[in-house]
Amino acid sequence: MKKITILGSTGSIGIQSLEVVDKYHGEFEVVGLACKSNRLILSQIEKYAPKYVAVSDNTLAKEIADAYPQIKVLVGEEGLCEIADIKVDLVINGLVGISGLRPTIVAIKRKNNIALANKETLVAGGELVMPLAKQMGVEILPVDSEHSAIWQSLTAKNVKKILLTASGGAFRDWTKKQLTEAKACDALKHPNWDMGAKVTIDSATLMNKGLEIIEAMHLFGVNVDDIKVLVHRQSVVHSMVEYADGSVIAQLSYPDMRLPIQIAMLYPHRGNHAFNTFDFVGKNLTFEDADEERFPCLAIAKYCAKEKGIAPVIMNAANEILVKAYLDNKIKFYDIPYYIECALRQFYHKERIVDEQQIYNVDEEVREYVLRLIG
Repeated sequence: MKKITILGSTGSIGIQSLEVVDKYHGEFEVVGLACKSNRLILSQIEKYAPKYVAVSDNTLAKEIADAYPQIKVLVGEEGLCEIADIKVDLVINGLVGISGLRPTIVAIKRKNNIALANKETLVAGGELVMPLAKQMGVEILPVDSEHSAIWQSLTAKNVKKILLTASGGAFRDWTKKQLTEAKACDALKHPNWDMGAKVTIDSATLMNKGLEIIEAMHLFGVNVDDIKVLVHRQSVVHSMVEYADGSVIAQLSYPDMRLPIQIAMLYPHRGNHAFNTFDFVGKNLTFEDADEERFPCLAIAKYCAKEKGIAPVIMNAANEILVKAYLDNKIKFYDIPYYIECALRQFYHKERIVDEQQIYNVDEEVREYVLRLIG
């Protein structure tokens, strides 16, 4: 059996990863589960009997320890790193935000392969993570549907361009005037995908696609100018690779995150269970250019991708704070790109990344600055 640890087991990626485990009975052993404080983990423990559990909530930790004395219960950020440090065949990182970076680095140093859904790991720390993974002989397996599609479509050398598809999010048909008053509750009504709140807001601003550009640069060794974003409303073509001879290889499937999760979990083998299939008869597949005027977060992300260094760290930290503020109805839609640009002007001075601690220091400074700005 392939031994796995799931970071963020009660989130969207974690829950769907366990659904894959259910479909392949006897092929996976769930060694570790980690979450923040969601009590759903209690039923997951009962069903999958992990040896290790990590939670951030002390009360929940004590409850688990009392009920399951055979389980080693780990607590807080240190506990998250401890569970990532346990030797397994695969660590599935479904965490949201910069909190996913440190356990990823710990897991790589333990020579655990990584199924990566945590965008911020590569957005903020890609310049450290990818060389470290290569040094340790660790595979970083993409879980995002777009990067999984690119990975599956890389069948030869001489790649000319990566065509990164985007659903366009909940506001793809809204005018700029309408977007000035767009509410978070409207942004959460994603037309195609069922995702967590943070990712869904990022999808509405197109920041999600900007983060994916930076991820793709690190995962596949391409430049930002060689990545083109296409709005594809149907979310059936998950991304494409264009080669120098003009041919294009695409990966198509029904929009269901369990497929790319399954592909990463079973690698190097291919699964035999289809969660959903797509009937092409009578369907149209359309593609449009992304509108960076209506969605300036995409342009900001492309700028940071070109600059590299500490710029994506600043952008990511500011965006995390601003998305939460938007969800709490404290700021408006276009305040998100405005305050990200404020943070970049304040903190970015062409610095390169020298070590992991620098990332956390900058991240903390930016968060404090943005919180002061928005009151």
